[in-house]
Amino acid sequence: MQVVVELFGIARARAGVAQTTAHGHCLGDVLADLAARFPRLAESCIAGRTLRPGFTANLGGQRFVTAQETALSEGDTVLLLPLDAGG
Repeated sequence: MQVVVELFGIARARAGVAQTTAHGHCLGDVLADLAARFPRLAESCIAGRTLRPGFTANLGGQRFVTAQETALSEGDTVLLLPLDAGG
């Protein structure tokens, strides 16, 4: 299944894109897909199927998630953010 991924801060800089799509049924699948396609993103933000310390994911702008087994649905939007994001 495909989800939309929006990247912010360091994640955006390392991937070189603000938005992309990824495939997977859970957060870990999506992170692994992103890591395979964006090696520089993986170096600083993703460790295998989990986020490195200092990063978090937000599901649809509604809730923060970090557990790799977090289930996703077709068309969901996952935001990848540094923990220090904000105003």
